[in-house]
Amino acid sequence: MTAHCVSSLDVENWRENRLPDLSGKVFVITGGNSGIGFEAARMLGEAGADLILACRSPKHAKAAKTNLERTIESDIALVHLDLVDQSTIRACASTIRSMTDRIDGLINNAGIMRTPRTITADGFELQFATNHLGHFLLTSLLLDLVEAAAGRVVTVASIAHNRGQIAFDNLMLTSGYSPSKAYNQSKLANLLFSFELDRRLQLAHSPAIAIACHPGYAATNAQSTGPTGFWKLAYKPLNAILAQSQSLGAVSLVLAAAGAEAKRGAYYGPTGFLQMRGPVTDAPVAAHALAKDDWKRLWEASEELLGITFRVGA
Repeated sequence: MTAHCVSSLDVENWRENRLPDLSGKVFVITGGNSGIGFEAARMLGEAGADLILACRSPKHAKAAKTNLERTIESDIALVHLDLVDQSTIRACASTIRSMTDRIDGLINNAGIMRTPRTITADGFELQFATNHLGHFLLTSLLLDLVEAAAGRVVTVASIAHNRGQIAFDNLMLTSGYSPSKAYNQSKLANLLFSFELDRRLQLAHSPAIAIACHPGYAATNAQSTGPTGFWKLAYKPLNAILAQSQSLGAVSLVLAAAGAEAKRGAYYGPTGFLQMRGPVTDAPVAAHALAKDDWKRLWEASEELLGITFRVGA
């Protein structure tokens, strides 16, 4: 499969110790209570940033805040977010707007993987709804705050995008469903969304930018809470043999969100063994993810599914 890089990073092995002073900057992180989201929050907070963690579980969010406060002196706020419930997404955005008038980094990180076929109350396939549509809606509701800060929208994709296909005539996979097929589609959608968002921001002469990233293969609870059957069993030995730590998985998120070297429209991640681990720099993009017609088509399909018009440009 042909792959391409879409930017040129100034360093070949970026690490979080290159972060500038982030005092006074505000970062919103979905799923910031665990996994790579928590580690990204820690790194950004230790560099001085104020944090807003948007999480589905209030209990886990409170525990994460307590843990973060051990090493972070900046502000940490919590807000409830369920990415499959449009009313809570809108309420989350409203609450965030009451907390701040600017967002330096909106990190669309929360996600699920390889779940059994499930349809949400809105009639959406669960992985597509959680990983893509929920973040698409949240970003539409908060983009003006990112623009006010000349900030960044960061979307966490995956090396799984290489195997993904957007089934435009069957987005909810009502036929031919498999947990992996749905996951791969949702991760490809993350990447297409990021590329199209940055394209539209440029056309609108917006001060905001969009950047995508992937964490490689990081050992998180996503591998234990989502998959069932074969995959649930397989992830235990695979994690032990192949996975890198959550903190290493978070490095690409932090680069995309706040690294001075990061460039708009880019895609960053580990580039070592099968892109699962190793030095963080420009990550290869599958050739089929560069089809601009698909970027636009997915954007318009997402608007139609959600019943919204996503306007770009403050």
